[in-house]
This record gives sequence, C-alpha cells and structure tokens, in this order.
Amino acid sequence: MAPWNSTALAGFLGATGILAGAFGAHGLKQRGLEENLLKAWETGAHYQLAHAVAILALPKGKRSGMATTLLFMGTVLFSGSLYMMVLTGNRKLGMITPIGGLSLTFGWMCLIF
Repeated sequence: MAPWNSTALAGFLGATGILAGAFGAHGLKQRGLEENLLKAWETGAHYQLAHAVAILALPKGKRSGMATTLLFMGTVLFSGSLYMMVLTGNRKLGMITPIGGLSLTFGWMCLIF
C-alpha cells in the first residue's frame, strides 16, 4: 500500500471522522436540515470511525493489504457519499453508498479466506 501504511490510513480516517462527527453535531444541526439527513451524516461518521479502528487492528497476514485497501476505499465511498448527499441535497448520491458497503463487506471477508 505504498506510500501509505495502514496506521496512517487509520489515523486519517479517525481524525477526519472526529471532525465529521463534530461538524454534524454542531454545524449541521444549526442549519435546520431534515432529521433523516442528519441521521445519514451520523451514520457516515459512525462507519468511518468504526472502520478506522478496524484498519488499525487488522492482523498482519497474506490478505491484510487487500483488506486494508477494501476497508479504506469502502469507507471513502460509503461515508463520503452520505456526506456529499447531505451537503449538496442530491439524494442520487445515495446510490454510491451500497458500492461502498460492498467494498466494506469484501474487506471483512478477506479476513475469512
């Protein structure tokens, strides 16, 4: 995964996940957005933080690089599409979210096989 390593990727997701959560809790609530949009933002931040920890805790094995890549890209697609949907109001961006979810699922499956 050059030039990034899994610790750096986890740190990036964790730090930006904290910022996203804080922005959702303090910045977006003041804008009077619909409750379902606020919940979508919260879900994105939650998944982002959970997968930051998962990447950090991944055991080193023959598929750890693939698992890290899939979890990272899945988080970017899943959480990122939710963030963009909330910020732009374009609900069609929600169609990207399941692609991120599949990537996350495949990342977890790398630990099985």
